[in-house]
Amino acid sequence: MKKNSIMKKYEKLKQAVKEKNKILIAFSGGVDSSLVAKIAYDVLGKKALAITLTSETFSKRELKNAKRIAKEIGIPHKTVKSSELHNDKFVKNPENRCYYCKKEEALILKRIANEKGIKYIADGVNLSDFNEHRPGIKALNEQCFIHPLVEAGIKKRDVKNLAKTVGLSNWDMSSTTCIASRIPYNEKITKEKLKRIEDAESFILSLGFKQVRVRCHEKLARIEVNKNEIEKIIGWKSRIVRKLKETGFKYVTLDLEGYRSGSMDEVL
Repeated sequence: MKKNSIMKKYEKLKQAVKEKNKILIAFSGGVDSSLVAKIAYDVLGKKALAITLTSETFSKRELKNAKRIAKEIGIPHKTVKSSELHNDKFVKNPENRCYYCKKEEALILKRIANEKGIKYIADGVNLSDFNEHRPGIKALNEQCFIHPLVEAGIKKRDVKNLAKTVGLSNWDMSSTTCIASRIPYNEKITKEKLKRIEDAESFILSLGFKQVRVRCHEKLARIEVNKNEIEKIIGWKSRIVRKLKETGFKYVTLDLEGYRSGSMDEVL
């Protein structure tokens, strides 16, 4: 992408944030929300606040990363405990599961914003997200969240370019999603399944893999890694099988198509 084009979007993003004067950012520590948080702090200073909601669907690894990136940016940052598992509609895991999750999160963030006198709540939604199955965006819109990246015309490919330009260390970070997204629609979400998935993914990532998804089909683990790492993971098969069975899986498989975002949505 031409430099002048990306810089125009950068200036539009700064302006979109500056106009809000005071802002709360739903901060996961992923590249999208990190870019919004970085720009918000650069433009608004301490009038910008990052909030990370922690629950059973948010891994300890991601929480550690969120704290690190927030500290790197310098933005005021708070973590708030939450849980979607008390919501029966979420636990049943319908195709619009993400709607119920984001609705819970949106209400918590809105309460915090009201307590602190903050009118605007921003997220890391970008233009490319509207091309995917993202029912959670509807829940955010219902609570009047703002999407600064969308306002600036920023797509997924722009995010990494801008994140690198502004000096974020996680600019090339692999995408992260809610752990519940590893469970097929209409299979019940449980705390035990979420922990099993988190433990399995953390172990495989510790072996040096860049991108990992352990899709949980009841007692069967379907592992996705980047296509260029498929041969590599076969070399670790004995240790991976042993570890995943220790976590509670009975069967361990490797998806030969490799990692692809939203593979659970292929059934829709």
